[in-house]
Amino acid sequence: MEPIKEEKSLLQQTMTEITQPFKDLLKTSRALTGLNLSYLLEGLNYFGILTLLAMFFNTYVQLTDQQAGPMVGFQTGGITICMLILGATVDFIGVRKALLASLVFMLVGRVVLTMAPVLGGTAGMWSSTHLIAMLGIVGVMLGYGIYQPAAYTACRKFTTPETSAKGYAMLYALMNLGGFLPGLISPPIRAKFGITGVFWAYNILTFLGILVVIFVINKKAVNDALTATGQSEIDINKKKEDKKPLGTRMYDYMRRFPITDFRFMFFIFILIPVQTLFAHNWLTLPQYCSRAFTGVVKDNFEFFVNLNPIFIFVLTPMVAALTSKKNTYRMMIYGTSVMALAPFLLVFGPNVVTLFAYIILLTIGEAMWQPRFLQWVAEIAPKDMTGIYMGLGQFPWFLTKVLTSFYSGWFLAHYCPQGMLPSSMNTEFMWLIYACIAVISPIGLIFAQKWMMKDTRNMY
Repeated sequence: MEPIKEEKSLLQQTMTEITQPFKDLLKTSRALTGLNLSYLLEGLNYFGILTLLAMFFNTYVQLTDQQAGPMVGFQTGGITICMLILGATVDFIGVRKALLASLVFMLVGRVVLTMAPVLGGTAGMWSSTHLIAMLGIVGVMLGYGIYQPAAYTACRKFTTPETSAKGYAMLYALMNLGGFLPGLISPPIRAKFGITGVFWAYNILTFLGILVVIFVINKKAVNDALTATGQSEIDINKKKEDKKPLGTRMYDYMRRFPITDFRFMFFIFILIPVQTLFAHNWLTLPQYCSRAFTGVVKDNFEFFVNLNPIFIFVLTPMVAALTSKKNTYRMMIYGTSVMALAPFLLVFGPNVVTLFAYIILLTIGEAMWQPRFLQWVAEIAPKDMTGIYMGLGQFPWFLTKVLTSFYSGWFLAHYCPQGMLPSSMNTEFMWLIYACIAVISPIGLIFAQKWMMKDTRNMY
C-alpha cells in the first residue's frame, strides 16, 4: 500500500504544480494583470499581422516571394535592432511611460501600413505603395523595440524572486495565447474584407491595448505593485541616479555592456540555427499550408499556422512548474534538441498527421527552453539595466530573422511555388535542409557544456 500512496502523492503534487500557475494568475496585482492583458492583446496583433504580412506584399504591393520575404525580415529584424538601441528607454522613463509610447508608435505604424494600398498610386518593388508600407513597418519596429523590453522589465518589477519564474512563463504563455487567436479571428474577416480588413481589426485592438495601459496599469497600480514586491526603494534610488547628466548615464551603460563575456555571447549566438524554425512559422509555414495542402488546411491555413501559440499557452506554465528546479543549461540542451527534431517529420511530405506532430513537437521543445532563456537574460542583468540586457540578448534573433528571410523565399519559389500542383512540389527536401540547420544548436550546446557551466552560477 505504501508505494501506491507515494504514487498518489506524487500525482497530486504534479497536478498542483501544473494548475498553480493558472490559479496564481487570478491573484496577481492589478499592474501585473494589466501587463498580462496588454501582452495578450499584443500577441494577437503582432502574430496576426505577421502571419499575413508576406501575403499582403504579394497581393497589394505585387512583390514576388523572393521580394516579400525580406520585407517581413525587415520588420522582424528591425524590431530586434530597435530593442538593442531602444531597450534602455524603459530604464530611463519607467515601464508605464515606455509601454504607452511603444503602443502609440505601433498604432500609427499599423494604420499607415494598412492604408498603404490606398495612399500609394503605384505597385511593385520600391513603388509608392511599397515605400509607404515600409514607413508603416518602421513605426511598428520603433514601438515593439520599446515594448518587449518594457514588458519584461515590468514583469521583473511586479514579481518577487520566488514568483518571477512563473511570472515570466505566464507572460510568455499569454503572448502565445494571443498568437493563437488570429487563427479564429482572421479567416472570416479575410474572406469578407480581405487582408486589409483583418489589419483594421488589429488596429482597433492596438488602440484597446493603449486603453489598458492608461486605465489598468495606472500610476497607483504600479506603485502598489512595487510596494508589494518590496521594490519601491529601488525606484527612489534610481531617481537619485537620474540626476546624473544624460551623457554620463549613457557612458555608464556602454561601459557595462556584456559583450566581453564570451560565454554569454556564445550562449546567445549558438541558438541562431534552432531559432530559424521560429522565423519559418511566418516566412514558410503559411505558404506551405496554403500551397502544399488542399481542402480544410488550405482554406483555414491561419488556424493551423497559429496552433503553436495555443499549445505554448497551455504547456509553458506546466513545463515551468515541473522544471523550475532543473539546471537551466541542461534544459536548453533538452529543449533545443526536441525542437530541432520537429522539422524532420515534414520530410515525409505534406500530411495533416505529420503537420500536427511537427507543431506539437516544436511546441514542447520551445516550452522547455525559450522562457528559461528570457528569464536568464533578465535576471543576470543589473537592476537598472534589464531593458538593455534584454535588447542585447535579442540581437542574435535579429540575425536569425534577417538571414532566414533572405533564403526562405528562394526555397519557396523552388520547392513550394505558388500555382503549382502539390504533387509536383518537393517540400520534403526543403524541410530536410531546415532540419539540418536547426540541429546545429543542440550539438553546439552539448560540445560547449563543460566550458559554459564552469563557475557559472547563473546557469543553475
